[in-house]
Amino acid sequence: MDLFDFNRNEETAKPLAERMRANSLDEFIGQKHIVAEGSLLRRAIATDRLGSCIFWGPPGCGKTTLANIIALRTNGEFVKLNAVNAGVADVKKAVETARENLKLFNKRTYLLLDECHRFNKTQSDSLLPAIEQGTIIFIGSTTENPYASMTPAIVSRCRVFEFKHLTNADIEEALKKAIKSRHKGLGKQNVQADEAAIEHIARMAGGDLRTAYNALELAALTTEPDSEGKVHITLADAEQSIQRTALSYNEDSYYDFLSAFCKSLRGSDANAALYYAMRLIEGGCDPMIVARRLVVHSAEDVGMADPRALQIATSAMYALEKIGYPEAMIPLSEAIIYVCEAEKSNSVVEAMYAAKADARQMRDDTIPPYLKDNSYGSKEDKANSANYKYPHNYGGYVEQQYLPDSIKDKIYYTPNDRGYENEVKEIRKRKGKKN
Repeated sequence: MDLFDFNRNEETAKPLAERMRANSLDEFIGQKHIVAEGSLLRRAIATDRLGSCIFWGPPGCGKTTLANIIALRTNGEFVKLNAVNAGVADVKKAVETARENLKLFNKRTYLLLDECHRFNKTQSDSLLPAIEQGTIIFIGSTTENPYASMTPAIVSRCRVFEFKHLTNADIEEALKKAIKSRHKGLGKQNVQADEAAIEHIARMAGGDLRTAYNALELAALTTEPDSEGKVHITLADAEQSIQRTALSYNEDSYYDFLSAFCKSLRGSDANAALYYAMRLIEGGCDPMIVARRLVVHSAEDVGMADPRALQIATSAMYALEKIGYPEAMIPLSEAIIYVCEAEKSNSVVEAMYAAKADARQMRDDTIPPYLKDNSYGSKEDKANSANYKYPHNYGGYVEQQYLPDSIKDKIYYTPNDRGYENEVKEIRKRKGKKN
């Protein structure tokens, strides 16, 4: 076997998704909002003037492919690392090599870091000086929101490009090209696929082209050729090759589902809230987004009617962070049910908005003298501090003015008659409060 045969066998052994990876911007599928003709990113790639950037988006949408296209087009060096297994030593070695290439050959080095959100602060700090000095051009690839999951110092020095789920039309186009392509695709296998089969795979892939390619390849490899040697992929073949429910959604639907989830929490419908939560998560939404909304609504819609709701919701979010999906879905579901079934009160939100409005519009900063910090100021200020009534000297509560004079009689929080707020009213009554 000669070297040519060896390389050819190595190429054909690659999965279809890897073989069909685009090598140029003209072959690149989707993401027209960032790679269209005349776009900033396309111009930067064409002129080899791309600065440090982060590609953020769901799996299978073209982040790594676009990074590889940049590698093919650039005249500089290209180094690829994965944050899962790359350590500080790997980063330092790449930076040192980049520094030498720049100094000796005037060649820039592009560093592609897959799963860049996995980099901890120490690893990020080892990379930061090289990005600042221009020693390397950093290209991070991540499925997580970089603003929340990455070191701010790195993000602030990069331009973030958000990738979107591919449309069904994008995926259908890619699958048809893969079927026809003799050089990289399934063309030599004489594959034919029914339109319904292609549509089904595209729909079930949920915007993930890699998943679609894998399903098409599986269907082609497991379908027996007919008497004429044709591999005919039917809808039934497609259904077996991608046994996945079509739960993807577009951006508008995402916000509709999220809104329905929130309003179901507020409406005390545990069945609906659970359904929309699972619909979001099974469709690709980060479970942490659902958990965060749950925490907010436990205070916004339950609030003081049942303060335990906030504790349970935050505990579920903590469990999700520490345990992860799917095990943490159990405490998350418990918290969703609790928030739904709890007594509801929006008195906290109303109090917050009322206080915020006065803080913005009235801005009375004349704090009663006895409430001021007595560690500095004039003798008069220090003397006034003696007028402060220490509540614990009066059994835990004593009536005195805390608000500025102009709003001293303002009432922001008024407990209602639901849940724990009934107890709050009784406590206030025992203290002799007016409200």
